[in-house]
Amino acid sequence: MVTGLVSTLDRKLMRDLWRMIGQAVAIALVIAGGIAVHVVMAGMLASLSETRAAYYERYRFADLWAPAVRAPNRLIDEILAIEGVAAAESRIQAPVLFDMEGISEPANGVIYSLPAGRAASVNDVHLVRGRLPDPTRPDEALVLEGFALAHGLDVGDTLEATIRGRRERLVISGLALSPEYVYAIAPGQLVPEARLFGVLWMDRDALENAADLEGAFNEAVVRLSRGAETAPVAAALDRLLDRYGATGAYGRRDQISDAFLSSELDQLSTMGAILPPIFLAVAAFLVNIVISRLIAVEREQIGLLKAFGYSAREIAWHYLKLVGAIAVMGLVIGFSLGAWLGRAMAEMYAEFYRFPFLLFAATPGVYAIGALVTFAAVGGGAAFAVVRAARLQPAVAMRPPPPPDYSRSAGAALTGLTAIDQQTRMILRQILRWPVRAGLTVLGIALSATTLVTSLYFLDAMEVMTGTYFDVANRHDVAVRFTEARSMTAYHDLAGREGVLEAEPYRAVAARLRFENREVLMA
Repeated sequence: MVTGLVSTLDRKLMRDLWRMIGQAVAIALVIAGGIAVHVVMAGMLASLSETRAAYYERYRFADLWAPAVRAPNRLIDEILAIEGVAAAESRIQAPVLFDMEGISEPANGVIYSLPAGRAASVNDVHLVRGRLPDPTRPDEALVLEGFALAHGLDVGDTLEATIRGRRERLVISGLALSPEYVYAIAPGQLVPEARLFGVLWMDRDALENAADLEGAFNEAVVRLSRGAETAPVAAALDRLLDRYGATGAYGRRDQISDAFLSSELDQLSTMGAILPPIFLAVAAFLVNIVISRLIAVEREQIGLLKAFGYSAREIAWHYLKLVGAIAVMGLVIGFSLGAWLGRAMAEMYAEFYRFPFLLFAATPGVYAIGALVTFAAVGGGAAFAVVRAARLQPAVAMRPPPPPDYSRSAGAALTGLTAIDQQTRMILRQILRWPVRAGLTVLGIALSATTLVTSLYFLDAMEVMTGTYFDVANRHDVAVRFTEARSMTAYHDLAGREGVLEAEPYRAVAARLRFENREVLMA
């Protein structure tokens, strides 16, 4: 055994790496792209999931909502007695119109009651600043932070609101967030618009008077016991509230904010599962090409090293360390880029998803998985060439490789085809003589195109979606929605106004559609 084997091979490794620095950096950047996407998607998925779970738990986010028209307050005891119900609150909710300065579009929203003198046992609010409404001051209200910031409102300011046809002048006692409105979007809106949709919270007694619901409620919110199923409890709520105008209890999957947030988490999971493997597959392909060519060039050197006592294992380990160094370079860049992009993405998400806090924090497991998958990818890409180098015998390696015999290959049949010009025959022969190389080249190009299409499809998808939404599904210029059903007199009044070319009345009611084991709530 020759002394100083490791240092000698390591010096060769550094020289090889420096000689192919351009190729090494190119491969490292491809790896970095895949790892950065992995860190961003997996880290953001974990951050959003954990933040949502903690937020929902701390502020006791409901599992079920049961709207009605007018139900007596005494029913809350019967709701609490339903098997599977851990906590329940009766409350009042009413649509509200805002008279805001500086906007031409109508601003609307919803107002909820707050229990007097205590925190809500279900769907509590997070106070950003200010205080809860004073029960002795019926004109005070909490305002959703996003709506307040969009209009430059703060604690102590006033706003005009119309509640059930009554115009009220409200004083802002505080700004708040709610687990019900992490993603604050009005029904029917395509994207959230903080200027046009707001949420208020008032003292229960004050809202009872404003909404003409003294001694009654029009919505119950319920938290389930651990292990309780949603469907039986929802059915029991519907039976209990049926005579009071119940429109059907629904769970979190039909709650607008949570549905959008869950959809975003699914998209992050899907993107994280698709994009990084594409990058790493391209990197593995490039590693295979580079290492195969390097070993072919260093064939005689490999023979000399083996003649001087280096084992096949040491030779294989030398080339694996070479690709490992490239992988480490890509991992360092990818981890750094991913952490930076993750923080930027968290700031972007915070503009749309209103949590008390949202920090990007990729767990050690995210980085560990990225490293393991990267080493597996580049190791797999180099495996065939490394095994071939390790099996070379010294006497064979120090001779030039014998010319390959193509007489039995599929390309040999092209020799006699005079109908094809010489250049085309040369191209086809190269493809047929090296089918694996040609196949990997095609695969690499396909994966590159896939990466490009996957990253850019969103622009076309948004164009199609907005075109369908505005040009097909909603071909009107103005939509007028009433909080309660109106007679055809209102329709004729609108249709006869100056400038109206065509008007169409419609009525929307909630419906639950069932087919076999599938169920969808249409609202």
